[in-house]
Amino acid sequence: MDKTFTHRNLPRLLLQARESVMQHTRPSLREHGLSDQQWRVLRVLGEHARDPAGIETGRIAREAFLLGPSLTGVLTRMERDGLIARERCSQDARRTVVRATPTGLKLVRKLSATIEAHYAWLEERLSKARLAQLYVLLDEVIALEGDVDDNLDEEAA
Repeated sequence: MDKTFTHRNLPRLLLQARESVMQHTRPSLREHGLSDQQWRVLRVLGEHARDPAGIETGRIAREAFLLGPSLTGVLTRMERDGLIARERCSQDARRTVVRATPTGLKLVRKLSATIEAHYAWLEERLSKARLAQLYVLLDEVIALEGDVDDNLDEEAA
């Protein structure tokens, strides 16, 4: 057999790790009628809940890793379900800002408890130091490989 590759398939391993972690999160998301994408949007909005101006859709796309057309559909469903509110940006009417509604923020708080419990379990199994090391290594890989935000910005525009 001709061995073409000498290294393991890092993108596949990263996807597999993501899926393994999400197996613990998805049941809670589904109980509340949320898709993975909707949760990523809610998490971003929850992280910026103190911003009274709201978050521009471009920033949500970057931080939730969603392309513009996908984000539009996700936001439409979330608005219909009363989880978010959208409005035109007061400084630039071409832009849209989004905020989580009180219902959306309540859901973020509820789900964050479940997710944090899973992270605590993971930390217990790996150790606090090794989990911290994993975060550092992932941040380094992201920095080394370049900023994917630029690609999302172009595709979301």
